Amino acid sequence: MTLDLASLSPVLRQNFLQYAVAPRPVCFASTIDSSGQVNLSPFSFFNLFSSTPPILVFSPARRVRDNTTKHTLHNVLDVPEVVINIVDYDMVQQTSLASCEYPKGTNEFLKAGLTEMPATRVRPPMVKESKIKIECKVIEIKPLGEEGGAGNLVICEALCMHIDDAILDDEKKMIDQRRIHHIARLGGDWYCRVDEHNLFQVEKPNTKLGIGIDALPSPLRNSTILSGNDLGQLANVHELPTIDPAFHDDTLKNIFQYYSVNPDEMEKELHAYAKKLLSQGKVAEAWQVLLALN
Repeated sequence: MTLDLASLSPVLRQNFLQYAVAPRPVCFASTIDSSGQVNLSPFSFFNLFSSTPPILVFSPARRVRDNTTKHTLHNVLDVPEVVINIVDYDMVQQTSLASCEYPKGTNEFLKAGLTEMPATRVRPPMVKESKIKIECKVIEIKPLGEEGGAGNLVICEALCMHIDDAILDDEKKMIDQRRIHHIARLGGDWYCRVDEHNLFQVEKPNTKLGIGIDALPSPLRNSTILSGNDLGQLANVHELPTIDPAFHDDTLKNIFQYYSVNPDEMEKELHAYAKKLLSQGKVAEAWQVLLALN
């Protein structure tokens, strides 16, 4: 399927994009107007875009249905301050409830059963139940169009963060990803939850360049067993490994014993075993298994 987005109706275009560009983090934006009326609204058109200066952006888009604009947008135009409250699984149902289009003047804190907490640097209140609260000043609002579905980028500079001690690790006092169960927005009514059961780590080559898949030996690049992810792990070393004479592995020994008369089958078995090791994050061991073919 190939879609010409310009030819789609706004509803269809939004549907395809929201299913495709996902998962998206969710925040509660708490704002206030010049008369002191508070608004609380969730946004998944939201993310971090810079750390120096610390910039967050969220987008209260024009409603596709009738091209009306949201109270949040009116408030930040009136009072250019906002608290970005990070949403986690413990408050996902309250977050969905607060997304109802209540009439102006309605306090979504009350509707969603959430607690207002005074901020320290800005006028809008914080969400007490949120484990991470970021006080921000609005530095620019950039409209992206005048039709229904058009976004309005609210570019915010973060002034200070409030972090629940319960989500900090015990040693370094940094945020422990396993202790905050972020949620993310998908398409339609779908969400996902981030917790220790679906977390995984990918080693990032910060200081040394990975050799790249193009530098791998051709038997690895052309393997019918090793996937692109497998090759990416193998190619994330800064130089091709060499055989370690001290490396010992019983499974490797057995593969050589049983398949020594059939080199093609041996290669498949070694690739399959290396793939298993890579799935366990044992890159150095996988390389030693693959180098055994030389």
